[in-house]
Amino acid sequence: MKQNLSLFKTPNEFRGRSKFTVQLWWIVQATLFRMSPQVLYGWRNLLLRCFGAEIGRKVIIRPSARFTYPWKVKIGDYSWVGDDVVFYSLGNIFIGKNVVISQKTYLCTGSHNYKRIDFPISEDSITIEDECWLATDVYVAPGVNIKKGAIVGARSSVFCDLESNKIYFGTPAKFHKER
Repeated sequence: MKQNLSLFKTPNEFRGRSKFTVQLWWIVQATLFRMSPQVLYGWRNLLLRCFGAEIGRKVIIRPSARFTYPWKVKIGDYSWVGDDVVFYSLGNIFIGKNVVISQKTYLCTGSHNYKRIDFPISEDSITIEDECWLATDVYVAPGVNIKKGAIVGARSSVFCDLESNKIYFGTPAKFHKER
């Protein structure tokens, strides 16, 4: 047998907040956050802050963006988060200043150990430094650091760290040229 999910257990304190807080956030996100008019960026930032996210000045987050655990998210000043971006924040996600995370991007901080029969869950932080641009539909894997000024092209998948001021694209993302 490769995996037996009846043996799986979520580690204590894995979510970082109580089950009640998690459920409350998901209700707030599905209603007050998601149904807010597009122009109410300040409102959505306030809701995220109320649940522990660190949101910088003049951050633009679209109402269709989703945050699993906002208390594990930090977004720097003047950054933009597009439509349908997913912050699968089982681990911490750090977004720098003046960063663009374009629509349908998926930031994934969680995985499972497929080598163990109990298929344990794990988390590893993602960092996207200042002045980066992730174009549409980019996947970022757990543990990745995208350094200052890097650009990731549309529909790319990032599985390892990317260097500063370079342009990458593809699956897996490969260096293309200097920015």
